[in-house]
Amino acid sequence: MQRTAVALLILGLVVGMCPRGAVGGQEFRRLPVREYCDKMKAGWIGQMCGVGWGGPTEFKWKGAIIPADKIPQWEAVMVNQFNQDDIYVEMTFVRSMELNGLDVSLRQAGIDFANSGYPLWHANRAGRDNLRKGIAPPDSGHPQFNKHADDIDYQIEADFSGLIAPGLPNVAIALGEKFGRLMNYGDGMYGGQFVGGMYAEAFFEDDPVKIVEAGLKCIPKESQYAETIRDVLRWYKENPDNWEKTWELIEKKYDRNPAYRRFSCSGAESDFNIDAKINGAYIVMGLLYGKGDPDKTIVISTRCGQDSDCNPSNSGGVLFTTMGFSKLPERFTSAVNNEGVFSHTAYNFPRLIEVCEKLARQAVVKAGGRIEKEANGEEVFVIPVETPKPSKLEQCWEPGPVANSRFTEEEMKRIQQPGS
Repeated sequence: MQRTAVALLILGLVVGMCPRGAVGGQEFRRLPVREYCDKMKAGWIGQMCGVGWGGPTEFKWKGAIIPADKIPQWEAVMVNQFNQDDIYVEMTFVRSMELNGLDVSLRQAGIDFANSGYPLWHANRAGRDNLRKGIAPPDSGHPQFNKHADDIDYQIEADFSGLIAPGLPNVAIALGEKFGRLMNYGDGMYGGQFVGGMYAEAFFEDDPVKIVEAGLKCIPKESQYAETIRDVLRWYKENPDNWEKTWELIEKKYDRNPAYRRFSCSGAESDFNIDAKINGAYIVMGLLYGKGDPDKTIVISTRCGQDSDCNPSNSGGVLFTTMGFSKLPERFTSAVNNEGVFSHTAYNFPRLIEVCEKLARQAVVKAGGRIEKEANGEEVFVIPVETPKPSKLEQCWEPGPVANSRFTEEEMKRIQQPGS
């Protein structure tokens, strides 16, 4: 009996030290909080580097690969992106959760977004205009009211949803159902859930193919968005050393074929393509063909064209998360301005990291995990292994009914109109 008890104690200690273990049939993964913060911090830096590096090329090449000699040389100060919508919009969502908790209501999220003061475009602009007119979410992102509902917007700002959900894809999916509904629908929302799912897995995985596959599990497999990502994975395996060939295949199917631009805000024949699907393909291009190299990852996503600052911001953010801040090349971190405040937000960089850690702690516990202390006092996230549960299938060109959701008179009093 005594020997059995000792053996069980030893087994428990071994399981406790392993990155992955099971208790009562539930699998868990372990992630030191210190390591989580290091990776989460890197994820934000990756976004800032990607959008800063690609910024000068945005929409200057549409339906064409950007020539290599037209890509700017990286300069360390490019990391300081305090006035980029790819960065500041998602901080409004972070702020909503900071003030109201992870379970902030959809309506409160809508009020907070309506009260944002920064410039916006496309689905974000249309969604916020709807909210200010009293059209409450989810209708603010419904195709009947938002002609940009399949645009890239939630995709470019969904990074936060995975950065506060390490190993928790269902948290990223749920956050998409909340914040993605403010301005997007169908593939437009799935793009953000896909990105969030990749980030969630990037805390435990560094193989780009496996990270992309993890994100793919977070969206409806029948959607055109999922079809796009499956195609890019297949074409990558067929042309592992020729990204230009895969780019041409993407272009032929997802830019030139009207069947895959059925809710294009610019028209199916336009060379301007801000649809979430094709730009999502360019995110994946950087991750797959970059093969773990930060420069190649960002540059390839940029050279694919179209929204060529937002796409490398997503791919750079995911890759940098796998690496961790402490392992990033100094050229990406040496000039970070910790005092700069992101446009119309409450955050400088250190404050942003602090709040994201707080939200991640809430997310882990809410998902059924826990925070343990090791003998040396170090905290460890014990995170349940989840099977992703994607949202239901919706398509912007064949949308479901509206919710007839309107803000009440009292709620409208809490929304500040421009110029008031």
